[in-house]
Amino acid sequence: MVLKRALELAVEQELDLVEVAPTAKPPVCRIMDYSKYKYDQEKKERRVKKNQKVSHLKQIRIKPHIDEHDYQIKLKQVLAFLNKHDKVKVNLFFRGREMAFKDQGDALIQRFIKDTAEIGLPEKNPMMEGRMLYVVLTPKTEKK
Repeated sequence: MVLKRALELAVEQELDLVEVAPTAKPPVCRIMDYSKYKYDQEKKERRVKKNQKVSHLKQIRIKPHIDEHDYQIKLKQVLAFLNKHDKVKVNLFFRGREMAFKDQGDALIQRFIKDTAEIGLPEKNPMMEGRMLYVVLTPKTEKK
C-alpha cells in the first residue's frame, strides 16, 4: 500500500501508523494505538523483571579468637543472607601475631562451612589473601 493511503487510513480510524519491520523490503507498517502498544510492552518487561532474582554479595568479618556467642550471631547473619539467596563472603582477618595461628583460622572457616552446609555451599576452598582468609558461600538452589 502507498504510504500516503496508509496515513489517511490511520487518520480516519484515529490511530497511529507504526513501522513494525523497518528492515523488510518493503517496510512493514501496522495501524494501531501506539500508546497502548507501548504500555503493553512495558507491562511485559515489568512482569519479566518481577520474576528475576538479583543475587548480592554480602560480607561478614570475623577474627580468629572469636567468642562463641559472637560466632553464633555471625552464623545467624550468614544463614539469613543465604536464605535470601544472597552470596556470603566470610572474611577472617589476622592481626599482628595472629598470623602464627593460621590453623585456628582455617578451623573456624571450616566450621562456618560445616554449620551452613544445609543451605549453602562454598564456591571454592578457603583462600588466603595477605592477612585475610576468606571463603564465598553460595545458597543451594532447590530443584523442582
